[in-house]
This record gives sequence, structure tokens and C-alpha cells, in this order.
Amino acid sequence: MKELVIVESPSKAKTIEKYLGKNYHVLSSKGHIRDLAIKGKGGLGVDVDNGFEPTYEISKDKKEVVKQLQNEVAKASNVLLATDPDREGEAISWHLAEVLGIPEDEANRIEFHEITKNAVLKAINEPRKIDMNLVKSQETRRILDRIIGFKLSKLLQKKIKSKSAGRVQSVALKMICDREKEIEAFVPEEYWSISAQFEKSRHKFEASLSKIGGEKAEIHSREEADAVLGRAVNPFTVSSLKSSTKKRPPRLPFTTSTLQQEASTKLNFGAKKTMMIAQMLYEGIDIGEETQGLITYMRTDSTRLSGEFVASAMNYIENEYGKEYKGFYRVKNDENSQDAHEAIRPTDIRNTPEKVKQYLSADQYKLYRFIYLRALASLMASAKNDTVSCLMTTNDLEFTANGSVLIFDGYLRVYKEYDSSKDVLLPELAEGEELNAKKVESAQHFTEPPARYTEAKLIKALEEEGIGRPSTYATVIDTIVKRNYTDLKKAADSSRTKVFFPTEQGRLTTEKLTEYFPSIINEKYTAKMEEELDEIALDNLDSRKALQEFYDKFMPLYEKADEKMEKKEPEKTGEKCPVCGSDLVIRSGRFGQFISCSNFPSCKYTSSLNKTPKEEPEKTGKICPECGGELLKRKNRYGNYFLGCSNYPKCHYLENIEGEKPRFVRRRKKNEG
Repeated sequence: MKELVIVESPSKAKTIEKYLGKNYHVLSSKGHIRDLAIKGKGGLGVDVDNGFEPTYEISKDKKEVVKQLQNEVAKASNVLLATDPDREGEAISWHLAEVLGIPEDEANRIEFHEITKNAVLKAINEPRKIDMNLVKSQETRRILDRIIGFKLSKLLQKKIKSKSAGRVQSVALKMICDREKEIEAFVPEEYWSISAQFEKSRHKFEASLSKIGGEKAEIHSREEADAVLGRAVNPFTVSSLKSSTKKRPPRLPFTTSTLQQEASTKLNFGAKKTMMIAQMLYEGIDIGEETQGLITYMRTDSTRLSGEFVASAMNYIENEYGKEYKGFYRVKNDENSQDAHEAIRPTDIRNTPEKVKQYLSADQYKLYRFIYLRALASLMASAKNDTVSCLMTTNDLEFTANGSVLIFDGYLRVYKEYDSSKDVLLPELAEGEELNAKKVESAQHFTEPPARYTEAKLIKALEEEGIGRPSTYATVIDTIVKRNYTDLKKAADSSRTKVFFPTEQGRLTTEKLTEYFPSIINEKYTAKMEEELDEIALDNLDSRKALQEFYDKFMPLYEKADEKMEKKEPEKTGEKCPVCGSDLVIRSGRFGQFISCSNFPSCKYTSSLNKTPKEEPEKTGKICPECGGELLKRKNRYGNYFLGCSNYPKCHYLENIEGEKPRFVRRRKKNEG
């Protein structure tokens, strides 16, 4: 009889079975096998009147999986649960134990944070009991999300035709809408800057006005700027020179949040794409004769690194770059960090990006290289810059010029391509020296409104506010875009980065949630709920008590909203139904908007919205060389134009717009050749 190991992912199962050998059989649950039922009071699957007791049922698409697992459990000498090392994974292990009849009070749970042979074999020898506090925390989160999601979603669908609401998604949407309001309410203020251009020994440099009469320079109009220009006369005197050496320490290794943020700005990867590729790198890549997880677990909020990795990386840095490039190990976790896992790092420092490149797709290579170099750089020496600050004066005006030169690259030896800093050189100057400005000019500016959120900035803001968990951010962003609450697109004045614009439906959704649920759908309360979930995981808070307090606060608000919130009527098109004569209205469905009869369901007439009429063929006056018909300009289903015979389908002649006949590859018949 073999020992059975159950993991979540099929690809992970293949990798781990290779490590464990013939005495083990590894199967996948393919994620959660059951969820809250959709029955009982409000269809919540939760008995809100009796201690919030949940009712679970096996998911329809997992019944065959469960049947297979039950058969294998019956044959196995022992069963080990090796789901992901987080609350969600702990809950999946508990559900598996419940359904498969595995004793929960026995040591049958194993966890590893990287899929390497050593890590898996070590975990096999260190089984533990299922941590029921983690399970309770996950269950509480699921019940909260079910109550809020079901209740608010149905309310909004009924009242304003919004598709859904959620504990984290609605707060993320609120932040986007609030930012848009700030932008719309923003009144720009005029200000002016003044700069002087100098040249010495063929070296040009610029100094900016910093003080007027010893006070910070503040210029608000052209008249003020012109008055200052009148006093900015040659010669300028170098009144002060300050030199120093500044260190630039490396960035810490990636957490889930910082990986998503940095991959967005440096690699142009969306959060969803980043997490999908990271999952592949974690679960295992075929590297020659071996399958190995290339990075540690990618859901983490810690910057901690294992002592084993630090030692191997330090040795690699010394051998590859020299002793002077060795830095020191630093760790910094914020107060919301659970610190359950290490930072995201390569599982083996010897698996350099170049070594494994041939086994990776282009995007896998980009992300792996980014993770590898960030972890390596975090343990390298600081970069050093020689800096010079020069103060130049004329009359009562002070101008400042700053120079900075990299004198030791340190961690930038490996991380330079992801760093945007540049050297700014100043010529040799001496205190008391006088220089004539080649040009002194003013420039008008206006204060800018706050910037719209990019994916990276929204993720950073959510993390700073303590809202949700970094592992859920990709899903949250995906949801608010798919629900047509926001558009993620490039701004008109910027072609570089996509930003969030709230749609009219998104604004309406936030407006109603803010009006009727101000104490629930806000940043502070959502962050407080996350803190309570952490306390439940630590066994410092009773989960049922936390749920009851939430429910007692939520339900009166819900009942008031259900009674008072006005129902949004469908928009009329101004046309009448051709079947029954009632008004035609615009409705929303799963495939977008469409036209429907207002008398639905009595009348089921529908038609598409803004249906594009079929483009009629255009006469060209050209003659078909095969049959003498006229060639017509037509559009194919891909939107491309071509010339085709007017006698189609009798004549199949066609050519492209340039008059060339397309080349076709003739397929051989089965009996040919």
C-alpha cells in the first residue's frame, strides 16, 4: 500500500510525485472541493439565527474528483494533506479531512514554502495537526463575504442594475471614485519657476531659483516672475559648495504586493498576469531531467529570507563579484504583516536566469529574472554616490545646482536596468568664483490634480490601508473591470500607463453604497475586519462573536436600504415595441447591453443595441478576368477590404486592393501522392 499525498494543483502533484518516489501517490484536489451551500435563510448557506453555523456542499464540478480521492484514500496506508501554506490552504485541508474521513486530530498536515526535493522531503517528516484557528479565520472571511456579497449584490441588482458588491471590491471601487471626485473638484493654481543656464569649460549645467530674500521662492504670476528676472543679473557668485558621499541601500526582496506593483511599472504586467506566471514558477518547471519549483511561495507579506538562502547567496556574491559587493541581511515587515512565509525568492541561487532561460517562456523568464535579481540585490552592498550641492547668488536671489556621480555601483551591478537614476555632472567650481549666466528664463506652471490610480498605485493604497490581502488584489481588480464599474485605460494626456476611470455605473454603485452603508463600506471598517480575522487566526477572538457584531450592525442598514433606495428604471429608447406597442428600453445582460420590451416578461421582444448595418459592396468599374463580371469592393469578416466578382458564388475570383491575386496553399487530397 502506498502513502497518499493530496495537493491543490495538478502540476504541483506531478512535480512532488517525482521527488517522493514509488512508495507515494500524489493527487490533486484542484482547489476547494466544497463551498457554502446556496440554501437556508436568504440562500446564504449560513444559519444566522443559530451561531452562524455554515452548511457546506461539494461543488458540482468536484464530485468526480472527490469520488476519485475517496477511492484512493480507501487504498492508502496513510494520507497526508499538502495544500498551500496559508489560511486558504489550511481550510482546503480541513474540508478534505471532513469529506474523506481523515482524522483531524492526527498529524496529517504537511506544508512547504518551496517545491524543491529537500523542502518536500523535510515536510514529509514533519507532519502536524490541522490548525483549526486558521480554518476558523478563513471560514469567518468566507461567511462575511457571502453575507455582504449575496445581500448587497441582490439589492443592487434589484435597485440600480449593478452586478455585484463585495467587502473588498466595493471599497476599492470607492477609492477610485473618490479620487475621481478629487480630480473633478481640483482648482489649479498658477506658479512660476526660474532657472539659469551656465557653461564652464564646455560643460553646461543649470541652477534653479530656490530662495528670494532668504525665504523659499514662491512666484504666482508673470508680473512677479518678470520682477525677479530683473534682479537676476550677471555675475552670479558661487557662495557655497557642499560635497558628500551618500549611500543608496538596495530594495528589500519582493512580497506579493511589491511584486505586483513593480511588475506593473517595470515589466508592464497586470496583477493577474503576474500572479499567474508566479504560480507556474512556484509549482514547477521542467529543467532538463528534473522538475523544480523555481521560486518560493508567491503569496506572502514578509520580507524575511531563510538563513540557508542568505548564506548561499552571500557566497555566490563573493565568488561572482568580490567581497566588496557583499551587503548584509535586512528585514522589515509592517504592522499588518502575518510573516507566515519568506519573501518571494529563487529556491536555488545557482539557478541563474541565464541557466534556466531555455526552459522558460519569454514572460516566465522576465518575471523569474526580476525576482532572482531583486532577491540577490537585496543582499548586496549599497551603491555610493558623490554628491555636490552648489549655491549661486545674485542680489537677493539664491540659485541651487546639484550634481551626483555614481562612484560604486554595489547592488546596481545586477539591478541597474530596473533603476532610473542618472548621473548629473557639475564642472569644477570654487567658492567665491563668479560666473555669467548664458540665459535666465521663467516658466509658467499649474498645480496638478491628484493622479488617477494605476494598478500598482491602487495595490499600494489597498495595502497601506490594510484592506484585503495582497493575494486577492488581482481578483479584485479583475472584478471591478469585468463588472463595468471601471475602465482601465490610458489617459488622453498619457500614452504610457493605464489608469482607472470609474464608469457611470461604478459611480452610481459607490454613491448608493456610501449613502446607505457608510459605516460598512469604507476603508477603516474593512481594515478593522482584516485585523479581526488576524485575531481569530491567533485564537485571540471568537469567530462567532465577530460575525454576530458585524451582522447586528449590517442588517439594520440593509433593511433601510431595501425600503428606501429608489429603483432605477431602464432607459427608454424613444421607440415602440414592434410586437406589442410598449416602450422599448435598454437593459444589461451577461453579454452587454441590449434593447428589450418594457412589457417583459409578458412580451419577450429583444434586439441588439447599436447594430452595425452590413456594408454594401462598392462598384469599382473593373472587369473580372475570369467571367467578365464586375469586381466589387467588399469587406471580409476580419474588417479587411478585397475585390470580388459580382457573380459570386458562381465565380470565386478575388484579388486584394492592390490588384494582386492572393496565394493559396493547395491542400492535397487523401488519395494523392
